Amino acid sequence: MRNSRLLREVKEGKLVPCLKLNIVHPSIIELAGLAGASCVWLCNEHIPNDWSTLDHAIRAAKIHDMDVIVRISKGSYSDYIKPFEADAAGIMVPHITSAEEARWVVDNCRFQPIGHRALDGGNIDGHFCQIPMQEYLEQSNREKFIILQIESPEAVEVIDDIAAVPGYDFLLFGPGDYAHRVGQAGNIHHPDVLKGRKKVEEAAKRHGKMLFAVGAQGTACELLERGYVVSSVGGDVVKLYDAFKTAVESVCLDEVLKTQYNK
Repeated sequence: MRNSRLLREVKEGKLVPCLKLNIVHPSIIELAGLAGASCVWLCNEHIPNDWSTLDHAIRAAKIHDMDVIVRISKGSYSDYIKPFEADAAGIMVPHITSAEEARWVVDNCRFQPIGHRALDGGNIDGHFCQIPMQEYLEQSNREKFIILQIESPEAVEVIDDIAAVPGYDFLLFGPGDYAHRVGQAGNIHHPDVLKGRKKVEEAAKRHGKMLFAVGAQGTACELLERGYVVSSVGGDVVKLYDAFKTAVESVCLDEVLKTQYNK
């Protein structure tokens, strides 16, 4: 069974880079792997991905020993465990607002003795029932990880209660939605947003949860000093747009220079 590269690199003291991918195609996944990414973050919350596409994407990532994190659509427990059964290393659960929600996630995503996840084993994560049951349960609880997103003032108000829940691994402060909720849409560096982020960071440290950074929250050294162990390093759609725009503008500039030269 495959162990998590992200968790391994965290234990080695690294700040692990993670690429956020909206374009979920195996070739894009493999490009990320060739570029040296440790993990990719795919989205089922905002992107119209289907399970077959995600299945192929996870398979492509494993060719390059990359972890896949799937941000799930917040709904039935099946949406939470299917990424694990397709052999994703982690799931990201958006808009957690209470300790009760956090406990529900843990109970549905961890096997006993931690939780009561529905058991199958007949998928690739369990080598299609070819792994001894106890080994499958123990490895899944050890090597699969859970990220909870904190994205609202209501969640920050009870962040110590959420952070104290056992059985999950990471807290991720979502500056975009949080800024929107406090009337500062797009302004992720507003003092109210930074104050919320700091409360999440402090609660994570108090309760032994790891921190996952998004949204240009600082340099690598700054993030490590504040306790972060994973950082999103940008999204494919933004980087592709920048590359396309540069390519187009270079041709336009060449044309302008040519016209001036001919004059």
